Amino acid sequence: MTHNSQGDVFASQSIGGEVLSTGASASIDASRIVKSLVAFRTPSVSRSWYELSVTFVPFLVVFAIMMFAVSAGHYLALLLTPLSGLLLLRMFIIQHDCGHGSFMPGKKKNDWIGRAIGVLTLTPYDCWRRSHDLHHAGTGNLDARGFGDVDTLTVREFQSLSPLKRFGYRLYRHPLTMLGFGPAYLFLLRHRLPIGLMRAGSIYWLSAMATNVATGLLLAVLAWQFGLDTTMLVFLPTLLFAATTGVWLFYVQHQFESAHWDARKDWSFKDAALHGSSYLDLPAPLRWFTGGIGIHHIHHLMSRIPFYRLIEALDAHPELANVNRITARQTIRPFLLALWDEDQRKMVRFRDI
Repeated sequence: MTHNSQGDVFASQSIGGEVLSTGASASIDASRIVKSLVAFRTPSVSRSWYELSVTFVPFLVVFAIMMFAVSAGHYLALLLTPLSGLLLLRMFIIQHDCGHGSFMPGKKKNDWIGRAIGVLTLTPYDCWRRSHDLHHAGTGNLDARGFGDVDTLTVREFQSLSPLKRFGYRLYRHPLTMLGFGPAYLFLLRHRLPIGLMRAGSIYWLSAMATNVATGLLLAVLAWQFGLDTTMLVFLPTLLFAATTGVWLFYVQHQFESAHWDARKDWSFKDAALHGSSYLDLPAPLRWFTGGIGIHHIHHLMSRIPFYRLIEALDAHPELANVNRITARQTIRPFLLALWDEDQRKMVRFRDI
């Protein structure tokens, strides 16, 4: 199925005086693009090690400066939290690529780099990789929701709920939950157990428990060296800043007005990948910290492309530059959207129904 095809090359709407591109016509052949994206799948070993180095080393330096300064009573060093948080977020982007097998040639290298980073991001690598694979496999499929995504109900589903369950869903979808309690719960609590995978095999329990132990040991060493107060004052804000920014990033990649959803019988992976994922066009510094993963429609079409080649792939396909393009200033409105309207084929607000 095509998405918002009305004969125009691009459909758009005005938000706050800006033009937001929300979709593309059927003239964009997703199958053709997938075939051409194969050329960008091969990672460069030297480039991958470089990207890991220029992310981990600065993170280590900034984190160490904060630890030493705060332990000496210089609390102004906590102003570096956004920088340490963004560097930790970039570490997560590398972990994300490892999960797709796109960061390094060879499964073992990807897996062990991903597991090591998971100790810092508090994200059990094997658990996250499995749920994220399910997210990719069922993106935009109304009959495959519930794994690695933001819970989304249709208008009809919401209207059929009891008042109490409606209240619960409203509370879940509230921006303060999404960007406040949600990231803290996800990374500090939910990831401590293989939620959703408890009966899927021992590897997921091993992944969660091993990550818990390794992270616990790391924090214990830091607390022994610098004190528990200092460790928590530096580590928790850094983690929560990274987590909140990551949730914001993931949310706007899939939750926008012209998102693409279909029942399984009408669902097409390629169409859902192209039209159900946004292109978050960020300023260059923020694009670097997020690894260019905002070019999410290309990522979903070909998840084996290393993050550092996504901009290269976009440049080679200029027709995708206006497909679901969202700027940083336009990321507020998506947090007001909460339901998929199957009749209008778009995300709507609670007040709209």
